[in-house]
Amino acid sequence: MAEYILGLSAYYHDSAAALLRDGVVVAAAHEERFTRKKHDAAFPRKAAAYVLEEGGVGLSDLAAVAFYDKPYLKFERLMETYHGFAPRGVVSFLSAMPVWIKEKLFMKKMLREELAKFGRGKPRILFPEHHLSHAASAFYPSPFDEAAILTIDGVGEWSTTTIGVGRGKDITFLRELDFPHSLGLLYSAFTYYCGFKVNSGEYKLMGLAPYGIAGSERVETYKQKILDELVDLRPDGSMLLNMAYFDYATGLTMCRDGKWERLFGLPKRAAESDLSQEHMDMALAIQEVTEDVVMLLAKTARELSGCKNLVMAGGVALNCVANGKLLRAGVFDDVWIQPAAGDAGGALGAALAAHHVWAGHERAPLPEGAMDRMAGSYLGPEFTRRDALRVASRNDAPCEVYDEFDALCAKVADLLADGKVVGWFQGRMEYGPRALGGRSILGDPRNPEMQKKLNLKIKYREGFRPFAPSVLAEAVSDCFEQDRPSPYMLLVAPVAEKLRFELPEGYWQKPMFDRLYVERSKLPAITHVDFSARIQTVHAATNPRYHKLISTFNARHGCPVVVNTSFNVRGEPIVCSPWDAYRCFMRTEMDYLVVGDCLFDKEKQPEFAESGDWRDEYELD
Repeated sequence: MAEYILGLSAYYHDSAAALLRDGVVVAAAHEERFTRKKHDAAFPRKAAAYVLEEGGVGLSDLAAVAFYDKPYLKFERLMETYHGFAPRGVVSFLSAMPVWIKEKLFMKKMLREELAKFGRGKPRILFPEHHLSHAASAFYPSPFDEAAILTIDGVGEWSTTTIGVGRGKDITFLRELDFPHSLGLLYSAFTYYCGFKVNSGEYKLMGLAPYGIAGSERVETYKQKILDELVDLRPDGSMLLNMAYFDYATGLTMCRDGKWERLFGLPKRAAESDLSQEHMDMALAIQEVTEDVVMLLAKTARELSGCKNLVMAGGVALNCVANGKLLRAGVFDDVWIQPAAGDAGGALGAALAAHHVWAGHERAPLPEGAMDRMAGSYLGPEFTRRDALRVASRNDAPCEVYDEFDALCAKVADLLADGKVVGWFQGRMEYGPRALGGRSILGDPRNPEMQKKLNLKIKYREGFRPFAPSVLAEAVSDCFEQDRPSPYMLLVAPVAEKLRFELPEGYWQKPMFDRLYVERSKLPAITHVDFSARIQTVHAATNPRYHKLISTFNARHGCPVVVNTSFNVRGEPIVCSPWDAYRCFMRTEMDYLVVGDCLFDKEKQPEFAESGDWRDEYELD
């Protein structure tokens, strides 16, 4: 009889659910994709309902439900922290305690009540520690029989960073760094100070960093102040933060603005205000410090574990610039990163920890021909042609239906080459924060206007933000300084030297957008200001339809790369259903939409009437 385990993450940010059948991932999804609420932290009722339905099971069929952390340990950390910093933090204490006393201390009861809504049954509820969930999500789906494990995030219960080793079905932790000393929270403090939203805008800070002037006196001064005043960094990558500068332990903000302003001589940037060169240089300074810390931690992991391969998870593992530099440094032969590295991935990790650690099952062999055990991260809902036509009928929306997929690919390839922006909705939805060709918006990377068009007219987001390339796996080394797969868009690498253009004189002295709109390569839409790109390699084995489209674009127009950005607008979760896709298509200046075999032309669509301004639905991220 098959063993089913449901994994859950909830009540902080990015709630999710995942289902295993005999240790194999059946389905996994973020709650936000169903509720349309970005970073939804509520119990993942809809995500759990989906994964159970996908598995064809009910509550009574589950061997266990695994929650991604230990609430009592987290409460212990909160109480000890408030006690240690008292009388500071009384406002935060009075704000947090009622929720804990009324609800979170009784997590098992809360979970039982939520699970009861799915029907009869009383499976065992397990609570693996937060960083065990991260470590399990990284090691067990990886292609390695043995690997060092590095998990880095803000904080779990106590841990903020762990180094471990995975062998077979076993995970052993070797080192641990505890709260309040945290690389993730340090990076989030700079995210806050540069005017972005914590637990949401960290990737914007990473995208802003290349606008800083590398090696400049100001960047080096900022870095030195970070290392002299904020962080006591040790050779093994461990650190102590100077808590006189931070407020997150007991306060309601990340840092003490007045002290930071005196330290850096730079006021906190107001959200949505213009970006100064000083804030760009600050972003680069903390990015370089973060890369240095990750490198030191990786070297320590190699030394302690003796392993030649590394796996990573935790929110900091989404820093793909640091990941790319780590891989190229050669500390490990290979690095594998969980595509849902943040808290959403904790749902999968908790289920895997239950299967291998609690139940003691050995790992199944890697499926023949597979790169890993994540099925390309295409683990969400899939929809049929009938679902697409139902949306078309409901909205009196004309569309062209293609019975031959080759013909559809030829049409879309020509539209892209003609400068059109195409919404591409195919197969199962992605698990993790990246769109990987299942729920994507596509463009021609050779078009010098594409980056601006996508940011300002499609995504309605900050104009400085870069876009990622999807490249045929077999052509990655022709276009980028990258010699291996990057299927989950978690590695940044330089654009190939042969594709670059020489920068004009005085380039780094130009204003931000003057720099941005200089054509730096033959692929200007995906080449960041420092010649870097966040790469997704596309594989026929995991996404044959997307691979076919790019192959057709290459055959017809001589380019094995397309621009790929997530199918959403700023503040909106990635689309889940055909209706989500059509609505987003009609709200933006997207030119065409493909849902399965159906092609929608914007010029042929009826007027899309909505009451009020749809932008009010979404908080700015």
